Amino acid sequence: MNILVNSVGFTADLSLVDFVKRKITKVETFYDRIIDGEVFLKLDKGDNVKFQKKFIEIKLNVPGNSIFVKESGTTFEEATDIAVEVLSRQVKKHKQKTNGSKHVPVANAVDPVFEESEDLETI
Repeated sequence: MNILVNSVGFTADLSLVDFVKRKITKVETFYDRIIDGEVFLKLDKGDNVKFQKKFIEIKLNVPGNSIFVKESGTTFEEATDIAVEVLSRQVKKHKQKTNGSKHVPVANAVDPVFEESEDLETI
């Protein structure tokens, strides 16, 4: 999967870019048909210069659709961790929709051993 990382309004450090790419490629373990991804790293220019909020926007292109996540944090690493968690859930949900498989709750599952024991006569 090819991931393009863009930093808006500043120059991102190589270690930050590597961290973001490494985290996002872990999402590929949930769904192997991801085509590519694009990441935008942004700084919030608020009133207080010491505590700027960091934003990350991730867009993953999957066949027939795209998955988008926007999160914020006090550091880019924190924002990336939060965004990857949300992205993982969305990718799993997308995979489940495309495969058409439904998860069967355990309460509705049939136990074949129990059914056979009901047919036996009690002595």
